[in-house]
Amino acid sequence: MRIRSFAIALIFCALVVYAPAQQVAAPDPQTGTLVGTVTDIRGDVIPQAAVVIDGGDEHHMLTANDTGFFSQAGLHPGVIYHLAIDAPGFTQWKSQEITLTPGQYFEITGIRMNVAAAVTTVTATLDTNAIAEQEVHVAEQQKVLGFIPNFYTVYDKHPVPLSAKLKFQLAMATERNPVTFLGVGFISAVDQAADTPHYQQGWAGFGQRVGANYANGFTDIFFGGAVLPSLLHQDPRYYYQGEGSTKSRLMHALTSAFLCHGDNGKMQVNYSSMGGFLISGALAETYYPERDRGAGLVISTFGVNLAANMANGVIQEFVLRKFTPSAKKQPLN
Repeated sequence: MRIRSFAIALIFCALVVYAPAQQVAAPDPQTGTLVGTVTDIRGDVIPQAAVVIDGGDEHHMLTANDTGFFSQAGLHPGVIYHLAIDAPGFTQWKSQEITLTPGQYFEITGIRMNVAAAVTTVTATLDTNAIAEQEVHVAEQQKVLGFIPNFYTVYDKHPVPLSAKLKFQLAMATERNPVTFLGVGFISAVDQAADTPHYQQGWAGFGQRVGANYANGFTDIFFGGAVLPSLLHQDPRYYYQGEGSTKSRLMHALTSAFLCHGDNGKMQVNYSSMGGFLISGALAETYYPERDRGAGLVISTFGVNLAANMANGVIQEFVLRKFTPSAKKQPLN
């Protein structure tokens, strides 16, 4: 009996001693887990991104899988963690402070990485060039009554600037168009009848007038529509307004002879167009009859072309779109 009592006493003492020991040696708090998915600004996943998690004395490095997903377990509660994510071609993404609770499974949302600046520039340049080429392609389909070229009017509310190559392409497309030659022939016939300029009469004189009129148009569009716009970074096209009051549209049309859009998107004095008129008039000095040469030729050429440009703006704004089949299909966006 005494042995039994002694054994019970030993068991009781052991329990008394063991209980405090258990309280002192309490288990560590449960660790937490961080997960997330790496994407770009469009929401497309970025595979194999490098993820670094730092907090206190901890430093974890891992790689996102092919779906952009990553997971890191064993993170301690109460520790302030920071994430940094890197991927080729993207700027680094950094998180705000993250503190986990015991056993927490925390998903980081909104991991959207921006394309690096150098890559953005290249992409934007490629996209702009592609859009500009498409705009020129559309412009070359713009023909009044289906056959008269109307290449220098843009109906898009937000056109992109043209490269120098496209400015020359547009100028050459106009000069090579058969209707341009027909127009030159018609004007030359009128000049022949009016005996102006003072070339001889007959077929020889008609040929001289054809050559002079074609040269006038060529130098005007070559310098005013391609060379100077390329050098001065200006847009040689007429920007169709199409909206607003009649007065507003009329002022827009008339001032387009004096103002134009720069390749930087800002309004500028239309040095390209007016400079082209002056150069065209000056070059006419080399092939007009001697009695028609002089400062008056340059001034009159400039004045006539400027007035014609103003009239063209009004006609473009109020008339020609109605008779240009492809233009009527274009939304004014």
